[in-house]
Amino acid sequence: MRRINLQAARRAAAKLVAAAAFTGLACAASAAEFALTSKTLEAGERMPALHVYTGCGGEDVSPQLSWRGAPEGTGSFALMVYDPDAPTGSGWWHWVLFNIPADVNELPEGAGTPKNGLVPEAIQVRNDYGNPGYGGACPPEGHGDHRYQFRLFALGVDELPLDDSATPAKVGFHVNANKLAEAELEVLYSR
Repeated sequence: MRRINLQAARRAAAKLVAAAAFTGLACAASAAEFALTSKTLEAGERMPALHVYTGCGGEDVSPQLSWRGAPEGTGSFALMVYDPDAPTGSGWWHWVLFNIPADVNELPEGAGTPKNGLVPEAIQVRNDYGNPGYGGACPPEGHGDHRYQFRLFALGVDELPLDDSATPAKVGFHVNANKLAEAELEVLYSR
């Protein structure tokens, strides 16, 4: 029978805990540097009419977005734009795209119109309006402010194994399975 040295086991466990804590802090620090910004949206402020859905008096143009501070090992990015306040029981997907190459750090204004200024490798799936690409804010009248969450994910893979027929939920599953870091820009809109 093999004897276990209790002190050696405790020292080894302490080293593992310290290493895990250091790794966690390093990941948190790298994730804290990852930031999503826009020239046309301001965090916590009202979404401009340019980015509101045409059926709600807007122009339905996707905003300019840029990012910095992606963690080491990023192979690609995914962007998911969501309204958690939509009265559907499951929110509302406004824009879902993935396979944005790791060397890209900006989407120009209007990139949400399929293949209009979007990098060719990126794939846009159908939003909850039923169309591929960007669909602007259009909450029901009298529901107060809705939050529009622009979330950019740094992924540890070059590509997700999906095509443009994937649902936002399926994209979300693969994004969460491969996520290294997440950056968010949230704006408001009401009618």
